[in-house]
Amino acid sequence: MNFDDTPTEAAFRAEARAWIQANAPREYEDDLRASPFGRVVLNSGDIIAASKAWQRKKADAGWACLHWPKEYGGRGASPIERVIWGQEEGVFGKLSGLFIIGHGMCGPTVMAFANEDHKKTRLPPLASGEEIWCQLFSEPAGGSDLAGLRTRAEKQGDDWVINGQKIWTSGAHHSDWGLLIARTDPDVPKHKGLTMFFLDMKSPGVDIRPIKQANGQSEFNEVYFTDVRIPDHQRLGDVGNGWNVSLTTLMNERLSIGSGMPTGFPELFDLCARLPMDGGAAIDNRAVRGKLALWATKANGLKYTAYRAISALSRGERPGPENSIGKLVAGATMQDIAQFALELEGPMGALRNQPGIDEAGLFMAMLLRSPATRIEGGTDEILRNIIAERVLALPGDIRVDKDVSFNQIPTKGR
Repeated sequence: MNFDDTPTEAAFRAEARAWIQANAPREYEDDLRASPFGRVVLNSGDIIAASKAWQRKKADAGWACLHWPKEYGGRGASPIERVIWGQEEGVFGKLSGLFIIGHGMCGPTVMAFANEDHKKTRLPPLASGEEIWCQLFSEPAGGSDLAGLRTRAEKQGDDWVINGQKIWTSGAHHSDWGLLIARTDPDVPKHKGLTMFFLDMKSPGVDIRPIKQANGQSEFNEVYFTDVRIPDHQRLGDVGNGWNVSLTTLMNERLSIGSGMPTGFPELFDLCARLPMDGGAAIDNRAVRGKLALWATKANGLKYTAYRAISALSRGERPGPENSIGKLVAGATMQDIAQFALELEGPMGALRNQPGIDEAGLFMAMLLRSPATRIEGGTDEILRNIIAERVLALPGDIRVDKDVSFNQIPTKGR
């Protein structure tokens, strides 16, 4: 396989590099480099304002959401051009984290199922960073069973009235719009009674409550809906077809998370090259080198698997179940690397990652965040089932509720 740029790709790279060098927000570069994992903290500015400003500047110059059609705020670029842009944007790409759900998950779903008026109205502000989106899927009683959701949507005239609760909604407290899946028919099996909508997060009756995490951050939220009204024209797909619509979101989610999830390998390699151990550097130790070789192989496999998925998108294909592999491997690899790094660092690794501590607490922050990476976007167990059934064509799990109406499924054991 030849990974050298073609003349056309080289020209695109040169154009992108020149524009980034002339326009990148250099005042944030040191802070961005000093926060290689987790939430980016800017000592010299507000992260939301800085992210929106950088996204707007990219949009104005035609560098936002490169793979989207031009009429929706993109550039109509090829998959490889999208990869080249990511390579050249480098550390400044961390300012795009605020938009990953909107650009990588919500946008493709709206593009696939909304009417043309909504596409032209909602997608350009999303691409430019003017608006932030979230996805309202998980529920307290459902766990990993998305189809077991209980938030209700009842038709009243030209509106749907929503009542219920969502949880673990990333970025809801910053969001302007959200994708919502709700139950519209409890009298049919659980996968068949769902419908997808998008809604204004400032609608009356929407109550957003941030959740305090173990690492001190509050990236997730509980969201309560009390008689929230959504116009029927904001429905995505047919009534009762929400599960099929959600697959577009979920497959894009796993592609976005898996392809963009850091494993911590570059940071671990750098640590091993400098950390004293047995009279030399840790990297000179045979056992350490064996671990590094294993994780280097996984990291490169993840990178090129993501490239293959991006190429499939360029052919107009919907992201498939194979994208579950990337997220599954990346999440477990990150956790393993964090644990190994902390063993090498000893007591110094227990320091929290805060401004001024440099890298001392990096791997502790990574370890504290890693359980969430193995849950969000589908737990490891769910992903293994998807890979087994839809990639390897193995027999599916026995489901006693498969043909049972949702309102007949027992809610507690006897």
